[in-house]
Amino acid sequence: MADLGSKLSSVIGDRTAKVLTDSFSIQSVGDLMRHYPRRYMVRGELSDISKLAEGDEVTILAEVFSSTNRPLRGRKGSIFEVVVTDGTDKLSLTFFNQAWREKELKVGRQGLFAGKVGIFNHKKQLAHPDYEMIPDGNDVDAAATAFAGKFLPVYPATSKMPSWKIHKCVEMAIGSLDEVEDFLPEMIRAQHNYPTLHQALVALHAPTDLESAENARERLTFDEAFLLQSLLVLRRNELKKLSTAARKTISGGLLEAFDDSLPFDLTGGQKQVCAEIEQDLAQGHPMHRLLQGEVGSGKTIVALRAMLAVVDSGGQAALLAPTEVLAAQHLRTIQKLLGVLAQGGMLGSNEKATQVTLITGSQSAPARKAALALAASGEAGIVIGTHALLGEKVEFKELGLIVVDEQHRFGVEQRDALKEKAQKPPHLLVMTATPIPRTVAMTVFGDLDVSTLRELPLGRQPITTHVIAPMEKPAYLERVWQRIREDVSQGHQAYIVAPRIQAGSDENADIDFLFGTESSEIASVEELAPRLASNELSRLRVAVLHGRLSAEDKESTMKAFAAAEIDVLVSTTVIEVGVDVPNATIMVIMDADRFGVSQLHQLRGRVGRGTSPGLCLLVTNSLAQTPARERLDAVAATLDGFELSRIDLEQRREGDVLGARQSGTKSHLRLLQVLRDEHLIESARNDATKIIDESADLTSYPLLKHELNKMAQDMAIDYLDKG
Repeated sequence: MADLGSKLSSVIGDRTAKVLTDSFSIQSVGDLMRHYPRRYMVRGELSDISKLAEGDEVTILAEVFSSTNRPLRGRKGSIFEVVVTDGTDKLSLTFFNQAWREKELKVGRQGLFAGKVGIFNHKKQLAHPDYEMIPDGNDVDAAATAFAGKFLPVYPATSKMPSWKIHKCVEMAIGSLDEVEDFLPEMIRAQHNYPTLHQALVALHAPTDLESAENARERLTFDEAFLLQSLLVLRRNELKKLSTAARKTISGGLLEAFDDSLPFDLTGGQKQVCAEIEQDLAQGHPMHRLLQGEVGSGKTIVALRAMLAVVDSGGQAALLAPTEVLAAQHLRTIQKLLGVLAQGGMLGSNEKATQVTLITGSQSAPARKAALALAASGEAGIVIGTHALLGEKVEFKELGLIVVDEQHRFGVEQRDALKEKAQKPPHLLVMTATPIPRTVAMTVFGDLDVSTLRELPLGRQPITTHVIAPMEKPAYLERVWQRIREDVSQGHQAYIVAPRIQAGSDENADIDFLFGTESSEIASVEELAPRLASNELSRLRVAVLHGRLSAEDKESTMKAFAAAEIDVLVSTTVIEVGVDVPNATIMVIMDADRFGVSQLHQLRGRVGRGTSPGLCLLVTNSLAQTPARERLDAVAATLDGFELSRIDLEQRREGDVLGARQSGTKSHLRLLQVLRDEHLIESARNDATKIIDESADLTSYPLLKHELNKMAQDMAIDYLDKG
């Protein structure tokens, strides 16, 4: 007998086990039992051979009439052909390189044969059919009824390990399996009326009916949600045990001076989130909070207030940005917002002021040396930077808060490297402008408290979006360039976004693969900009911006654009987040079908940031009623980022949503789908919280504790470890 931890070879033999391991990384009986069927085929009622048609899925009761084994012509191998008859007609059964079946399929024996009817050389045949021979003397009618009514699981398979062979391996494993211990607490299992773990595993692979299969699948899906939520609840509890310096808001400090200097009122949503963050910072354990908000919802102001509160308490704040363009933009924005409050230590500066500095990888040596000194001495209360902040030479006097912008672009190792520069565990605020549906937040960021900004600040202008299809209406593309000329003539500026830097470059090969839009005619910055500058936009000041430019070139270009010294900026997605030029009113996205839904929503958020409405034009060669075109139509139809995020996630693989791709490991979530299984995730979260509240170290639930320890050890959980 075997348990789930037994080696696969102990129940199915070394050679077959090796193929399963090579094909699917299946190494144990448990791995095999969790190689779940995708669907089921139901063997139909018995059919007469004379009535069979090509393509039919059939089951027949027949007698072996003849059998031959012959070599294949022109290549190695053989074909074993069996002719069977039911008295109405004859049918061929073909097996490649399986002469050993001759011992079972002897002339005169009766059997039940199931498969899909094909035609070869004008003859009906079943290739590699499932079959079951009827022992001599058995009740043929009873055997036929049992065989024909069976549900056949269809597995993820390969040419070397087809579904029917996996089914045979699973049957052997089930036959040798001891009773499986159930880690799910009995009170929860009974509450949901779920089968036991053993019953569920067996029923999913060998269901008596579709209802039992569905019940088994729900139980096993709930298990995945419950284990994941239990890990996250335990993680949150561990974080709350950490001790750190409380950063209570003080009166008469830098934060109060900043609030008094603001020429506008915060929105109701901003005030609420600021209160949540201030309450977190005042605790003696580190804050771990996710701040998500629509494009332009004012996350920067909220994060800045948190940083100023920490500075008031004698600490420093580090803001980690994914790109140099965004880091430099944050520096300009924060210095502009703070005004004289960012000139600490300078002659005539406000006594409450601090300094803000920038650290990036491509700074000049003198600038970097000065910035490092400001961070190490504590003179810079706010230190902004890219991955360069993680360098060994970067030191802080008292790092109290880490703000991570666009957190999905950073791995857990990078966040941990920055945390290690603090004397005590720092508070953590991670921000994202990609709205996250509630169940995704619960699943991916379940160890973080979540704050959401939905309300846009007063004065933000609406953005109108249209899809432009030149292949259908060629004149519309000329109208695009005309509209840019009109906007610029009225004193405004424009962005033109292209998916590539150079023609034929492969930096977006993953997008090609994901959306199936392979083409050599993809717009590129270096091709598009000079063409437009010498033709359609010849009277305008056109410049380029992309990731391969030097830091100095990127910085000077953005400064010139912000100062309205450039009319049109032709760029890649480096302007996707954080870039704030209120005078820009129009964005044209070339080959827009090359981008994801959330990315398009992010990009268009760069316009309409001033007093004039924004316009976004999505140029595409994708045809109407194709998935790519439907995606663009969805973006044009709504400005609701949360609705678009659901559409985006529905079109992406589950592993991408949960970070399994980034972790480079096989996900433990084989059945759970965060959008479809919303009710299960919420139920699992509540159940996990109750169990852990009752037994914080799970000593009352040893099987559950063992399962979670095992899962944590062999699962790359960096997408859980957001703190």
